[in-house]
Amino acid sequence: MENHVVIMAGGIGSRFWPMSTPERPKQFLDVLGCGRTLIQMTVDRFLPLCPIERVWVVTSEAYRDIVREQLPQLPPENILLEPASRNTAPCIALACWKIRAAHPAANVVVSPADALVLDSGEYRRVISLALDFTADSDAIVTMGIKPSRPETGYGYIDAEGEGEIRHVRAFREKPSPETAGRYFREGHYLWNAGIFVWNIDTITSAIRQYAPQIASIMDTLAPYFHTAQEAERTRRLFPLCEKISIDYAVMEKSSSVYTVPSDFGWSDLGTWGSLRANSEKDTDGNALSGSPEVKVYDCEGCVVRVSTLKKVVLEGLKDYIVAEKDGTLMVCRLSEEQRIKDFEK
Repeated sequence: MENHVVIMAGGIGSRFWPMSTPERPKQFLDVLGCGRTLIQMTVDRFLPLCPIERVWVVTSEAYRDIVREQLPQLPPENILLEPASRNTAPCIALACWKIRAAHPAANVVVSPADALVLDSGEYRRVISLALDFTADSDAIVTMGIKPSRPETGYGYIDAEGEGEIRHVRAFREKPSPETAGRYFREGHYLWNAGIFVWNIDTITSAIRQYAPQIASIMDTLAPYFHTAQEAERTRRLFPLCEKISIDYAVMEKSSSVYTVPSDFGWSDLGTWGSLRANSEKDTDGNALSGSPEVKVYDCEGCVVRVSTLKKVVLEGLKDYIVAEKDGTLMVCRLSEEQRIKDFEK
């Protein structure tokens, strides 16, 4: 089987405002200050497993030029444009139906564009393990992350069995602090990373069974893939898809879902707090990035990201976010970062 990679890159990254904006969301930013954007780092991780010709990016029409700019080696026809946001099930269906039209024996990895992976070698090892497992079976694999702490910000996978590949008993929503503590103590619960592996027949059959409305639209669209009519038909038909996540549409309904308990330094970088935790820090726990200069005095546990200010001086802050971009400045306690979506309105 041929390995293919689908990268979902349509989100607007509203929790990282003002650094991330609808015009250029976080997957297209160098949020770690390492010289590579999150989507570039995601592609880099997969290239030893899959040539760039078999990498597919699903994104909004508004981000087509950014994808072309940041991934110049990606074939233009491998950029799939969503005319409307319909959540992950239609996004994945669009990519998998198109891949199937030209590669009916494909084995597919689906990944978000904006996750962080610190150990790329271990990541590729467990992805390869999952690809071997799905190549000749009807299994769906979702990558599970071994928890390092009781975490209320992630969904969980309830896994059963022994060995590297385990059957999924159930998916659990983001828990309360008490429930997260119990999950952590019991040891068979994993964080849900939203990274999936399956062969093309398995996922298209599962979507037909559990999300027939989406499958019907993809079947109508399929004859136009790789033709001059594809873009126009996609604009017309894709917005008709039910707006639903792949978790609700397929994963929670199928009895053939497995997981690989993994530890490759994963974070979804979904909050300023997670960005601070995964960035280089000074001796007082401050994660600082700015051009040209950020100075802090008696500050502790802060995350600072500025891009256009000449100089930033901070004094006496503890556990604060200081973020600036294009003339917009936000200063917010880390404990209140869940309110950021409201601040930008």
